[in-house]
Amino acid sequence: MPESRSLPPRNLLITSGAIALVFWICAAARHALLQSNAYDLGLFDQWIWLVSRGLPPISSMEGVHILADHGAWALYGAALPYRLLGSVQWLLASQAAALSFTALPLWWVGRQAGLSPKLCWLACGLWWLQPVVFNANLFDFHPEVWVMPALAGCYWASRAERPWLWFALLLLLLGCRDGLVLVVAGLGIEQALRRRWIWAGAAIGLALGWLALLNRWLYPLIKGSDAGPKAAGALFSYLGDSLDQVLLNMVTRPDLLLRHVDWAGGLVYLLLISVAVAPFWRKVSLPVLAGAIPLVLVNVLSEEAPQRTLVHHYSLPVAVIVVVAAIDGLALQPRQPVPWRRFGWSVVCWAALAKPWFFTGPYLERVDQLPAVREAIAAVPAEARLSTTSYLVPQLSQRQQVSFPRTRRDKTQLAELDALLLNPRDPGWGSSRQRQQQLLREAKAAGWGCRRWANGLELCEAPQR
Repeated sequence: MPESRSLPPRNLLITSGAIALVFWICAAARHALLQSNAYDLGLFDQWIWLVSRGLPPISSMEGVHILADHGAWALYGAALPYRLLGSVQWLLASQAAALSFTALPLWWVGRQAGLSPKLCWLACGLWWLQPVVFNANLFDFHPEVWVMPALAGCYWASRAERPWLWFALLLLLLGCRDGLVLVVAGLGIEQALRRRWIWAGAAIGLALGWLALLNRWLYPLIKGSDAGPKAAGALFSYLGDSLDQVLLNMVTRPDLLLRHVDWAGGLVYLLLISVAVAPFWRKVSLPVLAGAIPLVLVNVLSEEAPQRTLVHHYSLPVAVIVVVAAIDGLALQPRQPVPWRRFGWSVVCWAALAKPWFFTGPYLERVDQLPAVREAIAAVPAEARLSTTSYLVPQLSQRQQVSFPRTRRDKTQLAELDALLLNPRDPGWGSSRQRQQQLLREAKAAGWGCRRWANGLELCEAPQR
């Protein structure tokens, strides 16, 4: 039986640690350059900070409970280090580590398949070179990233006939995002194709049961309404405004799919998520690839174009799946020489589709603002109820009330605030110059004390009440 549970080589641990450090440095640099945003770094930072302080974990931007967002109970665990030191760096560092160290369970899957050590290193390299891995590390923070090692571990556990470990890892997946029910269901589809009916039933049953629990009990209980997963209405409004309507119309109204889905964009998306590793796949890879169908299908059918890019995190689980499929393809000749040409193609794809070059241009747009921003942030009272620009929210999100003025459906009221920190010249995502100028005029007319910097940044504070 191939060796599958031995410790990874020391060099792999060192390499994974080094890559994790590079990922963290990149994410921290992006944050320091004022390129992180209210959605989603500021959102999660505020929620976890509230939990760590024993305060009601209700976002002042969304107005929803931490569990009402995506049912991610694992976020409560992140509050423990926040009790020691409240810092957004916990999120960035843990995300970087999870992405890099996913290589370890992939190594075990490779050894389990009988691959030579060199081919196991190749599999790890294919993971690190997934463009969506690098890009997801930079795109703020998302808790499902934490469980990418668990997803890779699911493949090892199922092949090692470890049902309880496998099931525990499935539960862990569901604890980081409701959308991972699609991945768990996909793992069930893979098991069904392998005629492992008990395993398939367990995975699909768990996915459907968790979805029903959230939709019928948890979300209505927390939200005080019959609202289900918020993604249902947000991503598939052309099919309905609730999960039940979306599922029903998906089956009974195929004409809606034909009219509203960007099928050309979907084909491009399929190419993007497969191009780097497809040369490693073989017929034996198909059952694993079938496990990606539910998630890929939802991404294709979604109204939101970010679901179909490699810039965002939505396709990250697919990256694990396609690498495991590559391992199965390599296992047909487990002692073959390293296929350097195919690996070189993956390197080319990373260079073309990953975004390290953002640090040479787009991420440097606000460098000249940094001195003024640091001075202004230091002047904002720690307990102030604050409205600021979206890119400053994650710099100031560890407070009970923080928001940003929106262009649409803005509910910002001066009576509910203690301070404004705005820059109409650079209003940030979701806001506008006009809306921020209007708020600043209202504050000055109400007698708020204001201070202005040369870059257009203004800090206004309400008179003491």
